[in-house]
Amino acid sequence: MTPIRPDLDTLPAYVPGRAIPGAIKLASNEVADPPAPPVLEAVARAAAGANRYPDLAAVELIGRIAGFQQIAPERVAVGCGSVTICQQLVNITCLGPGDEVLFAWRSFEAYPIVTHIGGAQARTVGLTDDHRHDLDAMAAAITERTRLVFVCSPNNPTGPAVHREEFARFLAAVPPDVLIVLDEAYAEYVTDPDAVSGRPLLDEHPNLVVLRTFSKAYRLAGLRVGYALASEEVATALRKVCPPFSVSVVAQAGAIAALEHRDEILAGCADLVAERDRVAATLRGEGYPVPETQSNFVWLPLGDRAAEFAAHCLERKVIVRPFQPDGVRVSISHPPENDLLLDAAASFPGRPGHPSS
Repeated sequence: MTPIRPDLDTLPAYVPGRAIPGAIKLASNEVADPPAPPVLEAVARAAAGANRYPDLAAVELIGRIAGFQQIAPERVAVGCGSVTICQQLVNITCLGPGDEVLFAWRSFEAYPIVTHIGGAQARTVGLTDDHRHDLDAMAAAITERTRLVFVCSPNNPTGPAVHREEFARFLAAVPPDVLIVLDEAYAEYVTDPDAVSGRPLLDEHPNLVVLRTFSKAYRLAGLRVGYALASEEVATALRKVCPPFSVSVVAQAGAIAALEHRDEILAGCADLVAERDRVAATLRGEGYPVPETQSNFVWLPLGDRAAEFAAHCLERKVIVRPFQPDGVRVSISHPPENDLLLDAAASFPGRPGHPSS
């Protein structure tokens, strides 16, 4: 008998978006544009030194993030994507069975995975009918065993952002010994003036952690760089459990260059937001009840027809991401690719309001 944890047999698998030659991939929340030229140049220069280990403490990168976010470097922790930091947050708060991690469902599919790996118990609270976090219900679900709460805003995969007032009410209701993680992976796409922003709340709430990533708006998904803004105590703990050298030489160089050119890079978010709103409006016109989205994707709440819709799109060389039996997430790309998705959606016989649905 090998000494493998038997509970790994029940570990939920992270399902990546499919990639098929000749098909348009709208299944992963990637940005269609490549990294900015100055970033590619920085990555190439850094790759020439790949025979050396990266800076373990990521001093320059953390310094650049701290300057950008106007926070002390001691309150910044970086990791191999924000997913890895989610795992580290479970590691620093949960000792094992009996400890609970709370999150909405459906939300980011990595939350139950990192919770299980950390030996903790996942506790979920359903979304509202309009696919938003029910923060009042989440606050009521906290028990003496709750150690960590994930709040994804905008929510992946459904799209709505948490509002500032409801989050303030939630912060006031949660005990100070429970860590609250505001996962803002898509913050750069938010246009709702009422949406919460985590950074201004950190000083007043030492149990709050804000997660950001370079994978989305900065177009560096393949380099894997995320970061946490937190109290010095939490950031120190995150560094203690971070796998050594987990942010590579090229990843650090790429992220630093991305911050140096962030105004130029983030200017592209406006075009994506315009396409997002166009796609959402067109889908609604076809009868799909697409909820408000503040991210770089749209959500089609098709229920148990999610897999059927994904298969229909695949026949038309468009790859989307089904979450059976809840719905389908579609990432926003360039207009011609989005138009192919819209054509597929318009021809789907099972769409809401269609005679055969």
